[in-house]
Amino acid sequence: MKVLIVDDDPHLRKLYKEELEDEHYDVYIASSGKEALEIFARELPDIVTLDILMPGMDGIEVLRRMKEQKPNLPVIMSTAYDYRDDFSVWASDAYVVKSADMTELKNTIKNLLSKK
Repeated sequence: MKVLIVDDDPHLRKLYKEELEDEHYDVYIASSGKEALEIFARELPDIVTLDILMPGMDGIEVLRRMKEQKPNLPVIMSTAYDYRDDFSVWASDAYVVKSADMTELKNTIKNLLSKK
């Protein structure tokens, strides 16, 4: 299964990549919305974790563009801030607050992929 990690924080990208590769996922990383859309088009990931606050194109715009092309793509919004009351994130399939503890994110990925 292919996982696309989109986050502007290089340390978090590295952590997510290493942890998810340990779970036997093929992991692709993007540091910007533009790069994420390029990888999305080329690799056709099975699931995406997407940061909301990024310079340039934010995660909400990336979410919208990905869902236009692949409406059933599971997308997990991952952010350090609580956006659950923001209607624009409701198009995502899950919402995870960033943490060094990867348990919640790993469980969310497993659950969403099991529904595919």
